[in-house]
Amino acid sequence: MEVDQLRSRIDDRTAAVGVAGLGYVGLPLAVEFARAGFRVTGIESDAGRVVQVSHGESYIGDVRSEDLSVVVKGGRLRAQTSWDGTADLDAVVMCVPTPFSPNREPDLSCVRAATEEIARRLRPGQLVVLESTTYPGTTEEVLLPILARGGLRVGRDFCLAYSPERVDPGNRDYQVANTPKVVGGVTPLCTALAAALYEKAVIKVVPVSSPRVAEMAKLLENIFRNVNIALVNELAMLCDRMGIDVWEVAEAAATKPFGFMSFQPGPGVGGHCIPVDPVYLAWKAKEYDFYTNFITLAAEVNANMPYFAVHKLLRLLAQQGGRVLGSRVLLLGVTFKRNVADVRNAPAIKMLELLREHGIEVVYHDPLVPRLEVKGSLLESVSLSPEVVAGADCVVIHTDHTSFNYDWIVEHARLVFDARNATRDVKSGRDRVVRL
Repeated sequence: MEVDQLRSRIDDRTAAVGVAGLGYVGLPLAVEFARAGFRVTGIESDAGRVVQVSHGESYIGDVRSEDLSVVVKGGRLRAQTSWDGTADLDAVVMCVPTPFSPNREPDLSCVRAATEEIARRLRPGQLVVLESTTYPGTTEEVLLPILARGGLRVGRDFCLAYSPERVDPGNRDYQVANTPKVVGGVTPLCTALAAALYEKAVIKVVPVSSPRVAEMAKLLENIFRNVNIALVNELAMLCDRMGIDVWEVAEAAATKPFGFMSFQPGPGVGGHCIPVDPVYLAWKAKEYDFYTNFITLAAEVNANMPYFAVHKLLRLLAQQGGRVLGSRVLLLGVTFKRNVADVRNAPAIKMLELLREHGIEVVYHDPLVPRLEVKGSLLESVSLSPEVVAGADCVVIHTDHTSFNYDWIVEHARLVFDARNATRDVKSGRDRVVRL
């Protein structure tokens, strides 16, 4: 059987592996497969990224150009925009986007399109793995019918599995190679082959009984964070009304050595997974006449945080000079996470929209984001100077990049609204700092 030959090629690392989508998930994974000894082909729709990969130039913060260059120059990794040659690959791992639509419903268009491309070229003996975050049932209900349309049988002619990505952008301690990998195949053979592939590149593989278990596990991981962030965000709003410092509360609670896990409030949640996963699960749950009230409420709390942050800022501006319309605001940091050049679902975008709607003159500075599109307008990051900082009626710290000199910022600012507690160690000028 061709699948038996596939196992042999995986074990001796002669298998050709394809990675569809060379973004925050796909590029690090492709590099690790290549470092493990496999011949890897990256399939990426962005021609500019393909050129960069071909030159050994990384555009992802978690992948060093030196590491990328080594596997590219060694002939272990190449990139292309075309799906041509997919039939020659032994395994194809899909790392394509799974956003939600404007109506907050799952958007699987990229997954479906990639699966169609693979299906047109599917041959006996191939392994297909989905890594994109999605709702339970996607692998078997969406991918499998498309792949099996040509008559090939899953578990005999080809194998199909789900293995959720666990990428944490900017995390220097845990990356692809040393993060355990959950794997769930449509059949036991599918699980075994997918596990065998990942075992060559990651520290540990955790097999589970089905793709649905693996899909749900991924949602649990991220919804856990979403719910706990929502809890502390809701407390932040209550503490604001009660005149209590939520940051002091959180620091005090964090001293308990058992039964407590510390989460920090902020202007909202961003990135691809945490704000998206509750939407996917809530949508799928309705098929079973089940409503994820608790999870949905947490998502609503976090989605409301940019509005709360802006409302508090408007109050501060009014208290400062009695003038809101025409006030000048400098937003520091627009990425969803510190030290990461990723603005997907960043609360800063909504805050910029709201501030402009209130007639506030707002500019931003972010060393990682030279330009940003906000409702069709292209904004450019301003240079940070004493004049720019002092010229703002308020400086808002949205993202606590470590490259910012917070002592210097507070020294030159008239007023600082700190949504991340980034100024916690600033000693002088604290009377000009208001925390979320």
